[in-house]
Amino acid sequence: MTEIYKQYRLTSMEEPTDEMLRALMEDVGKAARESSAMAEAEKQRRLSEVAHTIAVRRSQRKHVLYD
Repeated sequence: MTEIYKQYRLTSMEEPTDEMLRALMEDVGKAARESSAMAEAEKQRRLSEVAHTIAVRRSQRKHVLYD
């Protein structure tokens, strides 16, 4: 959290300065990018896990069919 949050609250009755808005938007953008990156990494982890499970099951099926 930056100093901007200490200077301005969205519930404040005062209008924020352009500098405050810019800083708030940068923080929101940064948080959104981090959240998106974490979600993408989790999606890739899950897809990899599913691909591995499928590969193991296919391998087991081949052993059953050809043994």
